[in-house]
Amino acid sequence: MLDLAVLGARIQGLRRDRGLTLRRLAETADVSVSMLSSVERGQKAPTIVVLARIAEGLGVPLADLVAQPDDGQVIVRRAADQDVVDEPGGWRRTILTPVVPGVNFEWIRTTLPPGCDAGRFPAYAAGSHEYIVVESGILRLTVPDMSIDLNEGDSVYFAADVTHAYANVGSGPCTYYVAALIMRPRTAQPRSREPASRDRD
Repeated sequence: MLDLAVLGARIQGLRRDRGLTLRRLAETADVSVSMLSSVERGQKAPTIVVLARIAEGLGVPLADLVAQPDDGQVIVRRAADQDVVDEPGGWRRTILTPVVPGVNFEWIRTTLPPGCDAGRFPAYAAGSHEYIVVESGILRLTVPDMSIDLNEGDSVYFAADVTHAYANVGSGPCTYYVAALIMRPRTAQPRSREPASRDRD
């Protein structure tokens, strides 16, 4: 049986990673705010119907939401189950890694069309890290007081507890991979993408 506290923490983490407030996810998933809040706190066991709605609202397969990894378990995410997000501006990111409770690691493939600026991302909590590898095109990474142009095959590491930005400065599409270890502060801080602001709980 899935531990309710683990399930609640998983849902809360995914919601915050997607920049959703409790109310926004509740509306998208067609569940009440009180129900969603109780599930996130591990105080109420949701029905499979409610879980399916929450999974759909988060944009993840239900199987990922209720997976129960243990020591030695292998978790497979099929290509058809990867989270593909089409962002404003015509760029796309695909979250390649399975959801693993208690592991704040993501491996993401992003493709930016020519001249696309993906915008600025706020600083994550101290202890967060990002590694980037460019598969094709020219990626401009901007961190405070520094911009770096990365070409095909180039890679870079930076401590992700600073504001950072990505842009395609080439004449063709740019595809790159981000391996991110994102730490979450004990008290949740807003992590909305700039310049667009989103309310968070």
